[in-house]
Amino acid sequence: MVNKIFLIMAVLGVPLSVIGSLLHFSTIIMFVIYCLTIIALAGFMGRATESLAVVAGERIGGLLNATFGNAVELIISIFSLKAGLVGVVLASLTGSVLGNLLLVAGLSFFVGGVRYKRQKFNVYDARHNSGLLVFAVIVAFVIPEVFTQGMGEGHKLALSSGISIILILLYLAALFFKLVTHRGVYQSTSEGASEHEEVAEWGMGKALAVLLIATLAVAYVSEKLVHTFAEVAETFGWSELFIGVIIVAIVGNAAEHASAIIMAYKNKMGVAVEIAVGSTLQVAMFVAPVLVLISLFFEKSMPLVFTMPELISMVTAVLLTIAIANDGETNWFEGATLLAAYMIMGIGFYLL
Repeated sequence: MVNKIFLIMAVLGVPLSVIGSLLHFSTIIMFVIYCLTIIALAGFMGRATESLAVVAGERIGGLLNATFGNAVELIISIFSLKAGLVGVVLASLTGSVLGNLLLVAGLSFFVGGVRYKRQKFNVYDARHNSGLLVFAVIVAFVIPEVFTQGMGEGHKLALSSGISIILILLYLAALFFKLVTHRGVYQSTSEGASEHEEVAEWGMGKALAVLLIATLAVAYVSEKLVHTFAEVAETFGWSELFIGVIIVAIVGNAAEHASAIIMAYKNKMGVAVEIAVGSTLQVAMFVAPVLVLISLFFEKSMPLVFTMPELISMVTAVLLTIAIANDGETNWFEGATLLAAYMIMGIGFYLL
């Protein structure tokens, strides 16, 4: 049913996006069309990566979902940087961290927990991810905020560029650690035998073709979406911060949101956690640093310096997630706790 809805949204949304921009439809109407189209296309990207993940295993499956889910946001952010919307990009990065740790993980824990009393996942992965989360968000994001007090713009960019390169190198090292040198060292006992019997929805060729076409379509629609932000903000009284933290983050991460919740419902909590936490790590350690480095080639560069509400929200989300997920077990109440935290922060950003 959901797949049919996404198909209809994509088939109608892509032509409407082209026609609407050529005929100059109302900006508000086009903003809604662009958002719904991106969500529908992200759904196809999610299905394609799930098909590829069936034969690749839990960790690589989670990594694929996170990567192509974040590809949408990366594309939106690059066009936003090109348009000089640095505040929106930083806010969308914040929104991704909060959305993945609190909204996606929260919904996954809640939906899975309603169906199953207790759900388990690899406790070694949980502890490994906890250390990386502390480094990626608390160390790498707080340090620039502290050290750039009173710094000139040139020094801010130099510090941000140096931190970005270190983050990218450590992220690549983390992938090498999990997928090469320590692959299979910490075997997960959380997944049932049924995982091996699962059949991919699409073959390798079809899945790759869908990924390519959907990514190209998302790139086109994203560029159009970025140009609606100013008028939408003025019409609804939304701040640049709220658009980035809530709207762009949810639209940009729609694929992994859906995938993680479906996996949790199927009692594949290992994959759900890998998508939610893995996506957060990818945003903090790869997407954000890449955007900082790309911004150096645009008229307005982006230092890795967040506002205080963004920073405190991300640090709080990391600490709460670690406290809840570090034991390798989840239930519906823990999911409700994460969702409550997301709602509190959402209200805060809306009123800023």
